[in-house]
Amino acid sequence: MDVDTDVLRWFQQVADGVTVTEVSELERISQSGLSRALNRLETEVGTPLLRRSGRVLRLTRAGAAFKQHVDAMLHELDDGLAAVSQVLDPDTGTVTVAFQLSLSTWLVPALVAGFRHNHPAVAFDLRQTRDELDPRGLDRGEIDVEFTSIRPTADGIRWASLLVEPLLLAVSAEETPRGNAPVSLAGYAERPFITLRRTYLLRHVTERLCAQAGFTPRIAFEGDDLPTVRGFVAAGLGVAILPAVRGGLAAPADLPVRYRPIAEDGAFREIGMAWPAERRLLPAAESFRRYVIDNARTLFPAMTG
Repeated sequence: MDVDTDVLRWFQQVADGVTVTEVSELERISQSGLSRALNRLETEVGTPLLRRSGRVLRLTRAGAAFKQHVDAMLHELDDGLAAVSQVLDPDTGTVTVAFQLSLSTWLVPALVAGFRHNHPAVAFDLRQTRDELDPRGLDRGEIDVEFTSIRPTADGIRWASLLVEPLLLAVSAEETPRGNAPVSLAGYAERPFITLRRTYLLRHVTERLCAQAGFTPRIAFEGDDLPTVRGFVAAGLGVAILPAVRGGLAAPADLPVRYRPIAEDGAFREIGMAWPAERRLLPAAESFRRYVIDNARTLFPAMTG
C-alpha cells in the first residue's frame, strides 16, 4: 500500500463525524477531490470503510477496525514529528558532550552552567573519556563536541584551542618549600615519580620535561587517573607533574599536596574542543559550540596563554 497520510487524516475526521463539506473547507480541498481520495483509500484497503447515512458518512465494521489503527499510527507520527521539531529547536535539544576525566570538575561544569543560563531547556548527555593519546570519541558519530587536551589528527575532525593550563610539580605537604619561585626539575632527578601510564599524554609531557632538565624520571608508580596520582604524592611516595586549576588548586583543599611552578619551558597543556567536520551539528549542539568558543577565555581569563 502507498497511502498518503493526508488521506488518513481526512478519513479520521470524517469517521469522527465531521462532514465532507466541513473537511473540504478546513483542508482546502474540493469535495469531489476529497471523495475520490477516500474512494482510493477504500480500494487500497480492499473493502468499504464508510457508508452514507443522511448528510454524514458512518463507519462500516471494517472501517471501525481500521480507524483504531489509523488513530494509533497518526498519534505516533505526530509524536515523532514533535520530537524532531524539539531536536531542531536550539532551545530544547540535547547536546552530547565527551570530556576527559581531568576536565570534569571545573571546565565542563562551568561551560554547561553558563550555557544553560540562557538555554535552560537544553539537555546534556555527558560522557567521560580517558586522557589518552588516541581518543576516538567522535569517530562513531554519537558525540557532538569533545573537550580534550589532545589535538586530534584524524581527518574529519575540527579543533578550537580554548585554554592553556599550567602544569606544576606536586610534592607532599610534608615538604615545606620556601616561597613560590619556579623550581627546576633537575633538583628532583633522584626522587621517584608518580605518573599516568604510557598511553596518556601527561606521561609523555612528564618525560619530555624531565629530559629537558637532563634526566630520565624514575617511575615508582603509574596509574590511570589524576586523583590516584595525587593520593600517592600526598602519601609521600614520590613527586608528580600535574595540571593546575585556578591558581594552582588542582586537588581538594584537605589533600596534603603542595604545588610548585616548574622552571622548564613547556610546562603546560593545551585544552581545546573538537567536533565533527563532516557532520552538521543540530541547532542546540551548534549553539553550545559557538558559546564555548566565545566564552571559554572569559570564564577562565588566567588560562588564556
